[in-house]
Amino acid sequence: MKYDDMRKAHQYMSECAAEASRIARGVPAARLNAPTHCPDWDLRALVDHWVLYTSHGLEHRALRRQLPDDLIARDFTADPQWAKEYADQLDRAVAAWADPAVWEGEVPLGTAAMPAADVASMIVKEMAVHGWDVAVATGQELRISDDAARFVLDVVERYGDLYRQYDGFGAALPVPEDAPLFERALGASGRDPRQGIVRRDG
Repeated sequence: MKYDDMRKAHQYMSECAAEASRIARGVPAARLNAPTHCPDWDLRALVDHWVLYTSHGLEHRALRRQLPDDLIARDFTADPQWAKEYADQLDRAVAAWADPAVWEGEVPLGTAAMPAADVASMIVKEMAVHGWDVAVATGQELRISDDAARFVLDVVERYGDLYRQYDGFGAALPVPEDAPLFERALGASGRDPRQGIVRRDG
């Protein structure tokens, strides 16, 4: 990855992390067992997935380490201070990607590997798209710049088929071409930006 591209990607990572932290602080503890628009996930499960992969996962990928089983199984929301812990872990994760060398080479993913820059970009997408999921479930809004939204849209479009292969995305929903960039990203991931609905095939 070229240095300028890396610098911009890291900027979007920082921006989306800050917004994820803000949304996390707005999650009411009383709603954690409430259903969400994500099939089979209540808010607690959605938040735990979001926290695991966008903060701990992000740092572990930078360090080229696998996520340990205890983290994968942890209910982060069981800690009343989980939102603060999430923000602190996001800061550590973003700092780990500040070194340009981390963006080079590949990241091991089980028995496979992917270019580090691709992995980082996909996790930035997770911050924003799952951040929107959490925001919708808690009566909040996700707010990111047009440049960050374009970055997320590019990732969704580039890896949409891969995500659908593993049931990470639903079938794309039609969104007007002149719609805001983040709404287009949501539609491409199977989310209805107007209603907070995620459509799954079948």
